[in-house]
Amino acid sequence: MAHRHKMKIAKVFEHPVSSNIDVKKLISALEHYGCKVEHTKNNKAKIFYGEQEFVMPLPHGDHLEKDTVISLRHFLEQIGLTPDKLD
Repeated sequence: MAHRHKMKIAKVFEHPVSSNIDVKKLISALEHYGCKVEHTKNNKAKIFYGEQEFVMPLPHGDHLEKDTVISLRHFLEQIGLTPDKLD
């Protein structure tokens, strides 16, 4: 199962930017690696990791927008949650 979660995180770091990242599966992977995720009333997800916070707009469908993926990638790099550091 951990391999599946690692692959979801790795999709965030693909070049070119992936446009088919399933948001529910990604959130599950983030939670697996220690992130706390809260859904807001205005269709956003607040992702917490320690003292760090990232607010991610949720898509109307199942897949994240490319701009959101890029912003999430920067957040994951900042907190050290990158594919090369995951087990």
